[in-house]
This record gives sequence, structure tokens and C-alpha cells, in this order.
Amino acid sequence: MLGTGRGSIAHVHYTGEEAAGEIRKLLDIVVENEDDFEKWETLVTRASELEGGVTRNSSPSAIELVRNLYDCFLTKFPLFFGYWKKYADLEFSIGGTETAEMVYERGVSCVTPSVDLWANYCTFKMDTSHDNDVIRELFERGAHFVGLDFQSHPFWDKYIEFEERIQEPANVTKIYSRVLQIPIYQFSRYYEKFSVLLGSRPIEELADADTLEELKNAVQLENQGGPEKPPLEIERQLRQKVHEYYYTSYSKTQQEVTSRWNYEQAIKRAYFHVTELEDAELDNWRKYLEYEEKEGDFERTSFLYERCLVACALYDEFWLRYARWMFSQGKEENTRIIYMRASCIFVPISAPTIRLNWARFEEKLGRISVARDIYLAMLEQAPEQTETLISLAGLERRHEGNDAAVRLLEEHIGRSNNQIGGVLAAEQARILWQCKGAIDEAREVFKNKHERFPDSRDFWVKYLQFEVAQPSPDHEESHSRIKAVHELMRTKGRFSAEVSKELSHSYMAYLLDRGGKDAAEEYMQLDQIVNGAKQIEEVVTAAPVTPAKPGHRTRY
Repeated sequence: MLGTGRGSIAHVHYTGEEAAGEIRKLLDIVVENEDDFEKWETLVTRASELEGGVTRNSSPSAIELVRNLYDCFLTKFPLFFGYWKKYADLEFSIGGTETAEMVYERGVSCVTPSVDLWANYCTFKMDTSHDNDVIRELFERGAHFVGLDFQSHPFWDKYIEFEERIQEPANVTKIYSRVLQIPIYQFSRYYEKFSVLLGSRPIEELADADTLEELKNAVQLENQGGPEKPPLEIERQLRQKVHEYYYTSYSKTQQEVTSRWNYEQAIKRAYFHVTELEDAELDNWRKYLEYEEKEGDFERTSFLYERCLVACALYDEFWLRYARWMFSQGKEENTRIIYMRASCIFVPISAPTIRLNWARFEEKLGRISVARDIYLAMLEQAPEQTETLISLAGLERRHEGNDAAVRLLEEHIGRSNNQIGGVLAAEQARILWQCKGAIDEAREVFKNKHERFPDSRDFWVKYLQFEVAQPSPDHEESHSRIKAVHELMRTKGRFSAEVSKELSHSYMAYLLDRGGKDAAEEYMQLDQIVNGAKQIEEVVTAAPVTPAKPGHRTRY
């Protein structure tokens, strides 16, 4: 069986003859850039069209190709609900009901909040199954996952259609009574239809037993002390009470719809795509989530997060917010699942924050080895990610000691280029200085490694900051050390003119802030070298002079 995940597309091969060259070329293009959705789309569409459209009568090579492509494609982009529907239709034409259902199950597990996919799956089940209990069970699963969606009316319509088709009017009534209490876009339409049922269906179908008992007691209380009324009149009164009960629910739902209307109206793209969302839409999701969080309903808030993270799956900001909110609700395992989904499926490795937070979350719960494994897995894919290296060193420092962190950084310095190595060396010195309290050891790191990182801006900035930060009763001795670092910068460092000037300005600021009586003199000398006449003189001297042609005057 073909493995899935990044790189799996490289193992897909087509052994058929029709359009073989074209298919291989399209495969190579996708292998070259797996993140390009349009290239995937072109490949999957073309493969599906082989031999007049792949079916059970197609060649084994075409069937294998299109299945492998869909598997790889939907592992890479699992939130494209429309492609799950296409894949299920394809499987139905190849393998029949069972294999199509397996695709639907995979689809709803990957894009759980998709109203359209659940409606399609339930429609498929209605068309292919004769077991009404099994179909109803699927509808109930769907209601759990998408029933609260503001645009969930296609799903509820399909559920009502099913119960009407099998002539279960009591179940239809129950569905209407459920939907009436959910703030969804077409709630008024459901209330109108339900109002008709309130006058025609048996009273026992109109509400649960406890609610009916409560309403019957209210009718008896109203009639107490008066002449006995006939059963039809009592029934009329009870129906009126039922209607009032549901009208109260309708009014409450109407208020909830109104309070969410502006947020819902601002959602222009509720589905996933690889293209960026507009800033206004991102801001609307932030405000909508804040609203639901303040409302305090756990189920509604978590469902809105799930909806949001279909459209905003590539934005680690919303994954982080979801994880933090879930953790604040005391749901540790749910929080872990959020981090895993974001890190293992959606957020690219180039945005490391979500994975770093996942590692810190696991560390907080005492799962040190898990946290370490997360960092190491990140470094396998992005070995030069300095934030991850420093975070891993921090984990080692907290649990294995300062020297263990310094040793780990030393290992990675040996594998890194000058820029990254300079950052890691500066972090070594920081740990020795600020965490271990070993100032001399930290100074030795800088002294021993300054020749190794002559072009690392971060190394030299941290070196200068380190010496400036050291308290000393001997001002001359302190000034001498700091000045020596600056001289090393200017003589040993290999920086651009802009960076060199920036570093010198830091030293000049030190002279003004903490220098002695000769500081102004040294400052002015440096000012001329760094900013003034001497620098201009060096530039002019270095520039080649072109003699003026006879008869031309030089302009200044």
C-alpha cells in the first residue's frame, strides 16, 4: 500500500499507455512543488479523465493511479470537501457502495464541520441503504457535528426529507422542535412549518413528556375553580400552551440569530482554500470568537472554532487561540489533539510557533520526552531553525542542567553556518552568564569564538551587550574591556557598512550613558570615523577618479 504524507507523491507511478508522457510530466511538476494546489488539481483532474473517465471497467493502471493521487492529494489538502465528494463518487463507480462509504468516512473525519459533506454522505446513505435505523444513526452523527452551523439548513432539510420519505411524521415533528431552538439562518422557515404541525399532530408528539406534564398542570391551574370544560376545549387550551412554549423558544432563537447576524454576514469564505483571506475577514473571525467565548457556551464556542479553522486552517494564530481556550476549559486531551492537528497536518514548518507551544504544553504536563521529540522532529525538517534550537536548549537546561544545554548547543554549532552558529554561541554565553552565574565562562565563550563568527551580527551585538552589562567597581577596567570588544568589531568583523555603523552606535551610546571624563572626546573621534568627514574621505579616496574632458567644466 502506498504511504501517505509529504513526499509520498514521488512514489506514485503510472504504467498505462494512454497519455503516459503527459501524466508523468504532471507528476514531476507536483513532486517538484507539493505545495502548489493548482498543479495538484490539474494532475487529479487529468488522471480522472483517463480512458473516458475512470470506472470499474478501466485498466488496473488507471484505477491505481487515480486512487493513489486522490489519497496523496487529500492527505495534503484534507479540507477540500468537494474533492472528498468527487473521490467518493469515483469509488462508487469503481468499487461500489462499500468503498465509497469508506471514502465518505475518511472525509467527514478530516473536515468534520462541513455541512455539505455530511448532507452528501447522508444522501448517499439514503440512496444505497435499506436500513432506516442505520441511516438515522448517520443523520444523528451529522447533527452532532454540523447541526449548530448557522448555514446548516441543507443538512436539516435532508434529515426531514428522510423521515418524511419513510413516513415517520412523529420524527419529523421532533426534528422541527430541535431545529427551532438552534440559531440558524432559516430558523423562521422551520418555525412556520412547525406551527402547522402544532395544530394537526397528536399532542403527545409535540413535546417531551416532562414539558407536556408541566403544560397540562398549567392548564389545570387556570381552570381550577371554574366549571368543568369538555375534553376538546382542554385540548385546545393545551395546544395553545404548547404554541406559546415554542413561540418563547422562537423569540429567544430570533434574538440569538440577530446577535450573530453581523458576524455571519461578514464571512465571505467559509470553506478552505490555499489563498489568503482578507484582513477584514480574519478580524471578523477574531471578534466572532470573542463573542462566543463571552457567551460561555462550551459546545457553541468549540463548534465556532472548528468552523473558523476550516477557513483559517493555515493561520497558526487561530490554532493557538483554540488551544489556549480549550486548555482554559480544563480539557487537556482536547488541547493536545488541537496541537497535533495543527502541527501534523495544517500549519507549515516555516511557522514554528504552534509546534513550539505544543512542546511547552507537553513539558508543562510533565511529558518531557514528548516535548523533546517534538523539537527533534522539527529540526529534522528544518535543521537551521534557530528558535527551535534555542527552545530545545532551554528544555535541556530546565531538566538536565546548564552544562547539558551548553553541550547541546555546541553540537549544533558544529553543524551550522556562521550566522546560525553565532546566534547559538551567544546563547551559550547567555546561559552561562544569566542562568549559571559563571561570568568568566561566558566571557571565554565570546573570546574563544569571536574569530569563528566575524560576520555574525547577533554574536557581536550580544558580546558587546554582555560586557556593558557587567558591573565593576573599576570604571577604567570596565571601559577597557568594552572598548576592546568594539575594537575587535571594527578590526575583525566582516559586516556591511550599515551593520558596522549600527554596532559602533551601540558603543557610542555606552560612552554617553556611562563613560568617564574622556568619553566625549572618544565619542567625537568615533563620530567622525563612523558618520563624518573621515568616512566620506575614505569613500572618496577609494573611488576611481575620471579626468574631465578638455573643454568641459567639472560641476560640484
